[in-house]
Amino acid sequence: MSGFREAMFVGVCATSHFMTQLALGQALIPLDIIAQSFGDLNPGQKSWFIAAYSLTVGTFIMISGRLGDIFGHKRVFISGYAWLGVWSCFAGFSVYPGRQIFFDVCRAMQGIGPALLIPNALALFGRAYPPGLRKNIVFSIFGASAPSGFVIGAVCGSLFSQLWWPWAFWSYGMAAFALACFALFAIPKGFNNTPTVKPTFDWTGSILVVAGLVLVNVAFNNGPLYGWGVPHVYFVLIIGLMCLGAFIWVELRANNPILPIRVFNSTVIFILALIAFGWGSFGIWIYYTCRFLELIRHATPLSVAAMYTPAALSGLLAAGITGFALTHAPVSFVMLISMVAFCVGNIIACFQPPQQTYWAQTFISILLMPFGMDMSFPASTVILSNHMPHEHQGLAASLVNTVINYSISIALGIAGTVEIYAPAKEDPYRASRHSFYCAIGLSGLGVLLGTMFFIKSLIKEGWRVQEH
Repeated sequence: MSGFREAMFVGVCATSHFMTQLALGQALIPLDIIAQSFGDLNPGQKSWFIAAYSLTVGTFIMISGRLGDIFGHKRVFISGYAWLGVWSCFAGFSVYPGRQIFFDVCRAMQGIGPALLIPNALALFGRAYPPGLRKNIVFSIFGASAPSGFVIGAVCGSLFSQLWWPWAFWSYGMAAFALACFALFAIPKGFNNTPTVKPTFDWTGSILVVAGLVLVNVAFNNGPLYGWGVPHVYFVLIIGLMCLGAFIWVELRANNPILPIRVFNSTVIFILALIAFGWGSFGIWIYYTCRFLELIRHATPLSVAAMYTPAALSGLLAAGITGFALTHAPVSFVMLISMVAFCVGNIIACFQPPQQTYWAQTFISILLMPFGMDMSFPASTVILSNHMPHEHQGLAASLVNTVINYSISIALGIAGTVEIYAPAKEDPYRASRHSFYCAIGLSGLGVLLGTMFFIKSLIKEGWRVQEH
């Protein structure tokens, strides 16, 4: 590729991550304004505006990676933009029936679009670049687009909410359609080639994993809403866990599994566990920090969006540092630093008093959290991409993104349960702090596992840096 063609290729692929986080920000910051269109909703119902989206992003990513391996990553990638555009427009139209459940369904269907986009974008990078410095750089660019996307989504969602919030989703849908057309020309034709011998699609494993992940997630997010003592909540959880158990049993015996569990070594397991704890704590942090600023400090949605703007610059800085660190330090060390950033950011946010200037603690926490995001994402993606064969690059990208998005949704359900059942739930400030305690616990486990992983790799391999 020429330099200009390469810039277009990297840009349209990295923009998929930007658009994924933009869809999160455009619904989270003006959450209360959107909720007014659907009547008097409790906090558990409002949390589904975010959880429904993250649920399908995390659930369907694994399948879409395999679809890309079979049908061509370019085709599935462009389909993802088109799907995202359609359901974003439907989410805007949900204002007319005025039913919260319809909006939740549209948000869930909207999440399938990023599920098609992200793993196939990373698979295109994996096919275009061999292991080395350029591959690390493009993965870092991909990760750096996430904070910027959230900030732009928060700003646009807040601005449109001052007029009429559906226009945020309609304009987003039109942008997705435009990107689908642009991707047709920006991505070279050679990247649409499919393998000579196409792998078969694991229908049994796919059905079981989707059913299991959806049911477990629904149970965790309905627990705070209906109470864990209600039979249908824990019954759904039990059925979901049984489906996941059956999925593991099927995958261990399948000829062409959707998730090759047998090839998982200790390194892969450590990386996925670190991603789950770190990004789960991030999901709690982003949701409850916004609620803290709006409900306790009484900030407007637009001012909250402005408060998050430093995250965009911090994310760019973190991505640049990560690209450098991956060429001078072991991946295990980079992962450990990202877990520390998650933990420290949550601790600072947890103990901020209601009456305090933004610059004292909130600003510091917002600066730190992108380092956890933009160091853990490219580090984990690079190591899994390098461990997967050329024809399974879609699967490598799927694993990281499945764990990221699914852990965010599950963690929100856990924090909601803590908020409901912890003492002093009538005090919004103390209830918010209890949820932050949950985030500190998850990120603290991430630091503990990250330290163990770093020591283990240091003893086994020494200070081993990737060769380029």
